Amino acid sequence: MRKGYLYIAIAVVMFTSFEVVLKFIAQQINPVQLTLCRFSIGFVFLLPVALHNLKKRGKQLDGKSMAYFALLGFVGIALCMPILQLAVYYTGSSVSALMFSCNPVFVAFLAFFLLKEPIKPRHIAALTLEVLGTVVIISPWNSRLNMTGVCLALLSTLLFSLYGVMGKRKVIEFGGAVVTCFSFLFGGLIVLAFIVLTHIPSAAQILRDLGLNGFANIPIVSGYTLQNLPYVLFVSVGVAGIGFCAYFLAMEYQPASVVSLVYFFKPALSPFLAWMIHGEIISPNMLLGIVLIVVGSLCSIIPGIMEAKQG
Repeated sequence: MRKGYLYIAIAVVMFTSFEVVLKFIAQQINPVQLTLCRFSIGFVFLLPVALHNLKKRGKQLDGKSMAYFALLGFVGIALCMPILQLAVYYTGSSVSALMFSCNPVFVAFLAFFLLKEPIKPRHIAALTLEVLGTVVIISPWNSRLNMTGVCLALLSTLLFSLYGVMGKRKVIEFGGAVVTCFSFLFGGLIVLAFIVLTHIPSAAQILRDLGLNGFANIPIVSGYTLQNLPYVLFVSVGVAGIGFCAYFLAMEYQPASVVSLVYFFKPALSPFLAWMIHGEIISPNMLLGIVLIVVGSLCSIIPGIMEAKQG
């Protein structure tokens, strides 16, 4: 049980630092190109660990399991990530971050219906406080929201929640590293196929006509330099490899609804990292939202730790 919280902490550190590190290279590398790089390097990094775990468990991957991992990669990487990028395009990163931070809301109910995990009163209290906190941070009433972007952000959040809940089914059988590794493999292959498709002149023109110039003729290798390589490796090996692996490893010890609270720490901790590294200002409403999110997370985690000690 304690290992579960350790893995959650690792995932929090990795996922929280993603946008802060990404800001250093945001204008240098196409986001879809970086998605391919992140999950490809993450796959290579995790492959030896995954193969070792398969051997340790005495398991082999059959066609049915590989098809399931392909579905995971399609839902959680190839489909979710581009839709999230579109949401950012229409609404901006702050509103998209708000929607994506509501991941535990979707996970709690998907886990209830798909995994039969119970929804406890502390989960409801945590979700209520954390949703309120993220709303206070973004203050959507102070801006006019693009409903297309909002719907896309909600769809990407739902898809990633489904990815996590579906992934837990195979985590029990194969372990977190195996699930992460092979979903990365298929997700990366599908993203690569999409990139190749954007180089077809007719497809590229359609994307330009839609105002999505960043999705036309997406490069594969250009843009990488020795200067941005450390940041690329961090978001690839650290965030994609270690972060996602820790996320699924935590599911071996904790319910999916608890593990998903990783995404409520992001809007609470990222502003402090952005303040320390980039000098970004923390507004009063942001500080209030951070307090609500932390209190909400503690409402869920502390009772879980107490139950583990009693057990």
